[in-house]
Amino acid sequence: MTSTFDIRSTAGRFRLVALAEAVSWVGLLVGMYFKYLGSPRTEIGVKVFGMAHGLVFIAFVITALMAGLAYKWGVITWLLALLGSIVPLGSVIFLIWADRTAKLGPAAASAASGQPLDSAPSTT
Repeated sequence: MTSTFDIRSTAGRFRLVALAEAVSWVGLLVGMYFKYLGSPRTEIGVKVFGMAHGLVFIAFVITALMAGLAYKWGVITWLLALLGSIVPLGSVIFLIWADRTAKLGPAAASAASGQPLDSAPSTT
């Protein structure tokens, strides 16, 4: 059994980078709060998390490209992944949807439903 975030698999790398992208978004939003509204006003959060988010955003687009090629995504899935990278915390929403709809392989759908790979869904 492999871990959900096993970086040896394309899906595991994509999950890890998607979560890192969401965390960097949160950091950037907090940094923007302190830059424009907070007390004391400081730009350090935007400088640190802006750079981090930019790098993680590029990593997300690259891993989404690799996942899309590996799992043969359609145009709609590609567009949703790109939209998920732009909207704050959208990468996590896309990741949940992709797992539930088996866009990251059949193991993702069975893990999301709680069913082992080799058992049929129960009817009770």
